[in-house]
Amino acid sequence: MHDIRAIRENPAAFDAAFARRGMGAQSGRILDIDQARRAAISAVETAKAAQNAASKQVGAAKAKGDEGEFERLRALVADKKAEIAALEEQARVADAELTALLETLPNLPMADVPDGADESENVELKTWGTPRDFDFQPVEHYQIAGIAPNMDFATAAKLSGSRFVVLRGAVARVHRALAQFMTDLHVDHHALTEVNSPVLVRDDAMYGTGQLPKFSDDSYQTTNGWWLIPTSEVTLTNFAAGEILDGATLPLRFCAHTLCFRSEAGSAGKDTTGMLRQHQFEKVEMVSITHPADSLAEHERMTRCAEAVLEALNLPYRRIVLCTGDLGFGAQKTHDIEVWVPGQATYREISSVSVCGDFQARRMNARFRPQDGGKPEFVHTLNGSGVAVGRCLIAVLENGQTADGGVELPAALHPYLGGKTRIAPTGELA
Repeated sequence: MHDIRAIRENPAAFDAAFARRGMGAQSGRILDIDQARRAAISAVETAKAAQNAASKQVGAAKAKGDEGEFERLRALVADKKAEIAALEEQARVADAELTALLETLPNLPMADVPDGADESENVELKTWGTPRDFDFQPVEHYQIAGIAPNMDFATAAKLSGSRFVVLRGAVARVHRALAQFMTDLHVDHHALTEVNSPVLVRDDAMYGTGQLPKFSDDSYQTTNGWWLIPTSEVTLTNFAAGEILDGATLPLRFCAHTLCFRSEAGSAGKDTTGMLRQHQFEKVEMVSITHPADSLAEHERMTRCAEAVLEALNLPYRRIVLCTGDLGFGAQKTHDIEVWVPGQATYREISSVSVCGDFQARRMNARFRPQDGGKPEFVHTLNGSGVAVGRCLIAVLENGQTADGGVELPAALHPYLGGKTRIAPTGELA
């Protein structure tokens, strides 16, 4: 949500930011509605003052026995009452129209975000690790001999339809081990507070982080009104909703391993094979709630937390910064971390780490009280995957595959697998 005062003060800068996103000017319509709203509010105040003055004179006219003046004033009071009701309705309608417009406009990109039309113009910032030089032709995760029997898309389709999977045996255990390993790393080494949060939330929670109203088609809603979370960003960020936090407690840093649900509206035909794009998946999500002065440093810190997962698993990756045309709705700036997947011989996204400034905080009315005792200010919010468990499983399987159809597993996972180090070509942990 945008600050209407900032738009009034510098509409040209507001429009220039949207031009960088490939959008037309927005300030003219916003300010027209805002002016109508403010005019109606001012007229209400003027009418109330006239009504109050007439009300005081009614009694005096009655006491003097001036029936004509009494009736005139009484009629004036009644007229002003009706006028006030009409003006208040005008103000309410204008306010609702302004809110409806502002809540569908994306966040403003930071100045250092590269300009670009789409993902082809994202900018690589760094790479880590060297993709493995295989002495055989690597295959995709679901084609590995020791994996295929325990990655069952047919049964999942029978149960739920397309874009679901049933994991069994060793594959299910490695998937679980990855989630536990990531969570432990963030809690024990990155000082994040572990949270077990709901996966069903109310409208307000989805609105607060920007999923509603614009992106309702991207999520699932139950028949009694709950929403299935697309990520625990929704729950963790909304911890601050409606709160005035003690500035001394910031930053708040959380992580949660949860199921996530996305309808994947508009993605027909994309990544239809394997586990890359599923309706139900798991993530270890990170959320930080910070002082505005600290949010950029926190963005770098969170990016490094996600990268540390891949480094511990010895998975080559690259960090890119999204251009303005690929930036998400609520983000001011986003680092995508893309892991190397040999089966496709390319990097694929495994984490997006975004700084949102006060965009979500305004929607949630999430504030903090400065330590110097000043007026409450809006917090800044950040979120990022730490990382997507299913995609990490894909990367582990593909990077560790062997010529005989087995998989060598990263050393960091061995303690979570009872000392087992590989998946045999026959599908068992060994």
